[in-house]
Amino acid sequence: MTRVNRGLFTSRRGDWKTPRALYQGLHAEFSFDYDPCPTRPNINGLESEWGQINFVNPPYGREIGKWIKKGFEEYLKGKTVVFLLPSRTDTKWWHDYIMQATEIRFIRGRLKFDDQKNPAPFPSVIVVFKTQEKWTTE
Repeated sequence: MTRVNRGLFTSRRGDWKTPRALYQGLHAEFSFDYDPCPTRPNINGLESEWGQINFVNPPYGREIGKWIKKGFEEYLKGKTVVFLLPSRTDTKWWHDYIMQATEIRFIRGRLKFDDQKNPAPFPSVIVVFKTQEKWTTE
């Protein structure tokens, strides 16, 4: 029987590290220049200006909606924001912001955060907010 890490069900810990291979693949695609949610909290990503191409694995607790709102606001400024999120399609933040994303990539299977032995008890999704390149006719 598989043991579940109960910490993933609570908001006591919000610094679960992104699986290395997942991050490397996304970084190769997007070339991130900023992470407003580093695992060593030396910045306040909710109050700081973000970079041009952002990777965001926000704390998954009760504050997650604030991070998604901030990411959406940064996107409206012309920035690219790539989120790693729990797939919570029934939430207010999903309907208010995620449904306006450029791309929603559902991840098959369950991720192992922090290189844990067991996977997360929830599905994950990559959400991309990226300004569309203008079509030109020549």
